[in-house]
Amino acid sequence: MKKRVLYSDLQEPEGPVCLPDGKIYVVEMSSTRNCVSRIDTYGRYQQVGHPGWRPNGMAIDGDGNLWIAGAGVKKLVRMRPDGVILNTYEGPEGRPYLWPNDLVFGQNGLLYMTDSGIDPDKFFEGQTIRADFRDCEYDGRVFEIDPSNGRVLRVIDSGLSFPNGIAFDANDVLYVGETLTGNIYRYDLISSASIEAKLFGNVVIGLPNDCVGPDGMAFGDDGQLYCAVFGQGDVSVLDCDGRIVERIPTCGIRPTNIAFCEDRTGGAVVTVLDLGCLEWLDLPCRGRGLYRPKLK
Repeated sequence: MKKRVLYSDLQEPEGPVCLPDGKIYVVEMSSTRNCVSRIDTYGRYQQVGHPGWRPNGMAIDGDGNLWIAGAGVKKLVRMRPDGVILNTYEGPEGRPYLWPNDLVFGQNGLLYMTDSGIDPDKFFEGQTIRADFRDCEYDGRVFEIDPSNGRVLRVIDSGLSFPNGIAFDANDVLYVGETLTGNIYRYDLISSASIEAKLFGNVVIGLPNDCVGPDGMAFGDDGQLYCAVFGQGDVSVLDCDGRIVERIPTCGIRPTNIAFCEDRTGGAVVTVLDLGCLEWLDLPCRGRGLYRPKLK
């Protein structure tokens, strides 16, 4: 498989968003940047906005505005592509967001977001994950949000151990990765009488002592789920039955997210935290089309 590094001077990158013209947005979670950046087809880099401390996952709507899971500021942030902040939302009254992590739009025009269920200040010691991270208390949640006003419509699930990546398949079934267990769950939001988490698969090899587990993920148009596995140094590929069919090594050990390219070149990009880079993978499929509702 062909691979190459598209850009290598990023600081703790996450949340890639690809545009049809080949441009790519990423967030940089480092305390020295805390920004959204854009990389064009020539590899030119530009910081476009600062949504607050430790921005995390990102999605784009049909108006071209960016939706950012603001982990450090504990808010959902809506930003214009020129960096102007349009709105910020703090979550349900009395039970605000703790760690907004990743997000995706559904076919119904609603926004779905994971919250890892712990204050980042309690998960990190400086820039390092605390050694006793498995002993921390987590109340990870999955939210359904009305993007027209930022109001949480319902909590899809709660009590999870660091929910992270989130994606819809071609049948509009929602998938969520749980980093600390390695599990990926599926939620039938349409045909099920009651929404229950059903185990889809697990991406972790063995019983690692370090923080290893599913991070960002995306579906290909081949029906397979491509999941960046943080701490394991690969993109694990799961078929429609949740079986691992391939593990694609990444250039670093801490890939944080994956997004399919939308221009004619195809392939996918992976943000790699430990090397501070954006890596391109020549995958054999295109990405499943993402929902991008117009909100104006």
